[in-house]
Amino acid sequence: MPQATVVTRLNYLAPMSQRPRYYAVNTSRDVITRDRRTIQIEDARLRAQPPSLAHEGFALFRHKSAVSDFSDQEELARLYPREIERLVLDLSGADQVTIFDRGVLRFNEHDLPESSRFHVLRPAHFIHTDISDATAAVLKDDWRPAEDGRSVRRYAHYNIWRVLTPPPQDIPLAVCDARSVSPSDLVDTDLITDTPGMPESSIVIVMLRYSPCHRWWYFSNMDRDEVLVFKSYDSDPDQPRHVPHSAFKNPACPPGIASRASIEMRATAFWLGD
Repeated sequence: MPQATVVTRLNYLAPMSQRPRYYAVNTSRDVITRDRRTIQIEDARLRAQPPSLAHEGFALFRHKSAVSDFSDQEELARLYPREIERLVLDLSGADQVTIFDRGVLRFNEHDLPESSRFHVLRPAHFIHTDISDATAAVLKDDWRPAEDGRSVRRYAHYNIWRVLTPPPQDIPLAVCDARSVSPSDLVDTDLITDTPGMPESSIVIVMLRYSPCHRWWYFSNMDRDEVLVFKSYDSDPDQPRHVPHSAFKNPACPPGIASRASIEMRATAFWLGD
C-alpha cells in the first residue's frame, strides 16, 4: 500500500561565491556546494484532484508505447521520438513540437550499458531544471522547425519521463509544484556533457536554493504504460514556468527489487501566428 508521504533527503544548492558547474559523467569535477535537506514528498496518486500541467506544471498520463523492447536501440530510435512528439502535440495544443535531443536513458552505475544511441546517465540526485530562461530564449529559433515562417507567440519546454522497470521504484523522481517556486530560488548552473571519447559541450541549466515554501510530489509505483510530463520552461508568464525535479532514494521501497531504469525525452512546443 503506497504511503501518503515519504521523508527523504534532497540536494539543494548552498550559497556559493563561484558559478556552479555540474559534470554529467565525471561528477568528481563538479563545482557545487550541496545543501542536503530532509524533505516530505507526497504521493500525488492519493490526491483527490490530480496535478495538472496548467496548475502545478506536471501531470501523469497513460501512454502505451509501440516500442516492444526499450533495450533495442534501433526500435527505440525509430519509434519513440515520433510517439513523444505526437503526445506533446496532443497535450499542449501547440502548432509544432520539436524533440530537443536523442533522449536520455538512466540506469544505476552497475547497470550502465557500454554503448547506446541515446545518452546514458545515472539518475541525477540533485534538484534542477533542464533549461534556463536565457538559454531557452537564445535557442528558440534553433529548436523550431524551419519550414513554417509564422512568428512564434509562445514556446514551452517539456520533459517526458517513463520508468522501464516494474514497480515499486527504489529511486523515483520527485517534482516540485511550480507555484511554490520563487524566481529568487533559481540559480543558473553550467551543465557539462563530458562523454568519454567525445568533445565536451555545455548548456545552462538551473539549480534550486532551499525554501520552506517548496511543495514536493512523486507518483508511486509507476509502470511502463505511464509517463510523467513536466515543464522546464514556458515563455507565457501566466503559465507554470519551472518544475524543479530530482531523483531520490525511496525509504518505503522493499529491499531486493530491480534498480530503477528510465527513459526521458525533452520536447519544445511552439504556438505560432500573431
